Amino acid sequence: MYELIGYAASVLVAISLMMGSILRLRLINLAGAALFAVYGILIGAAPVAAVNLFIVGVNIYHLVSTRATREFLRILEVRSDSEYLLHFATVHGDELRTHDPEFTLPLRPGQLAFFVLSDVVPAGLFVGDVRSDGEMLVRLDYVLPVYRDFRVGRFLFEENAQWFNAHGIRRLTAVARTRDRARYLRRMGFAAASASDKADARIFTRSVTA
Repeated sequence: MYELIGYAASVLVAISLMMGSILRLRLINLAGAALFAVYGILIGAAPVAAVNLFIVGVNIYHLVSTRATREFLRILEVRSDSEYLLHFATVHGDELRTHDPEFTLPLRPGQLAFFVLSDVVPAGLFVGDVRSDGEMLVRLDYVLPVYRDFRVGRFLFEENAQWFNAHGIRRLTAVARTRDRARYLRRMGFAAASASDKADARIFTRSVTA
C-alpha cells in the first residue's frame, strides 16, 4: 500500500512537469508533493517528508502570490503588415494551423487581428472576419500554453464586449473541430448553433453586446 502511494506521487510529479500552464503545473505538483510527504511519513523517512512539505509550501506561496497579483491585460490591434504579427505567426505557425488549417498571412480584407497582452507580453492572438451584419467569424483564437487557464478568454469575451461593439461587432461565431474546443467555447459563453458539414465540428455563437 505504501509503495502504491509512492508510485502515485511520482506519477503526479511527472505529469506536472508536462503541463504547459504554470497554474496546472503548480496545482498538480502540489498534489504530488503532498502525497510524497504522506508517503515519507508512513515509511518513516523524515528527509522525504520534510523536503516535500517544503515543496508544498513553495507551491502554495506561488499560487497565492499569483492570485493576489493583479495581471494587467489589454487588447492591442495590429495591422496586416505588422512585422511582429508576421514573426509571431512564423514562430507559432504549426500550432496556429491546428486552430485554423486555412490561416494565412497577410490578412484578407475585412479581417481584424489583435493580440491580448499580459502586461507587455503577448498572451494570445485573435483573428476574425468582420461582416456587414455585425457578426464576426472567429478564424483564430490562439492562447500561448502558459496562459491557458481561461484568464484570457474571460477577459476577452466577458469583460470587453464594448471593444467589439466599437468595431461594429454584436455577435461572434466560432467553429469547434474538437471536443476540447467545444468545451472551451461553452465555458466562454458560446452556445451551439448547428452542426456543420464536418462530423467533428460544430458552430457556436454568442452575443457581445455591452
